[in-house]
Amino acid sequence: MKIFSYHLAQVSPAFTLRSFFAPPSVKQVSGLCHMECMAPMMLGAPIVSPERLQLRKLAVFAAWEDESALDQFLGQEKLGKALSAGWHLRLSLIRRWGSFPEFDDFPENESAQDSASPVVAVTIARLKLPEVFRFIRWGRPVEELVRDHPGTTLALASMRMPRTFSTFTVWRSEKEMTNMVHGHSTVSGGERHAAAMAERNRKDFHHYFTTLRFHALSEHGEWDGRRHIVPES
Repeated sequence: MKIFSYHLAQVSPAFTLRSFFAPPSVKQVSGLCHMECMAPMMLGAPIVSPERLQLRKLAVFAAWEDESALDQFLGQEKLGKALSAGWHLRLSLIRRWGSFPEFDDFPENESAQDSASPVVAVTIARLKLPEVFRFIRWGRPVEELVRDHPGTTLALASMRMPRTFSTFTVWRSEKEMTNMVHGHSTVSGGERHAAAMAERNRKDFHHYFTTLRFHALSEHGEWDGRRHIVPES
């Protein structure tokens, strides 16, 4: 069964930059479907700040033919060993929206789950460079909304310069996530995400953009002193 994984690890800036410019390919790693290597960033952080591009940390989002391929990568490859010292989730796809060429072979509707169950969401985009400042203007209020939302247990973004941008969120329930997406949250400023989506529909910020929703199969390791980040169903 094909799975996804999301990893966070502490590494050196040089290691992060090498991962940016020479990521593993499907020809080099058996069972790998696609991998994105990025630097984590704090949602809502000032544009010019250390929190915007955290090169001492590495975020990796990948798709695999099966779990055994991931296990082999973590045990044998240099990057995999570095990631195995951090934290990661193994993920089963629930739904996919939008288009991102490397993931377009995956089904749009893979499975269903109870809306009260925890859910993991990943967005990933290739930005249009002329739209970067407009994207930031509309995106930062949404970042703050997601970062401070009581329904998330972990929320962060990641990027690889100059135009790859991603978000990663763990939600207590799918219902809380979908309420936020559609502007139905009762939190202050709950309409910000819906307003940004309307602006994106008016004039797209991206060359490619996809939202992927997952069920967490298993959680491994520790991040910032935390374990069991995904709530129990």
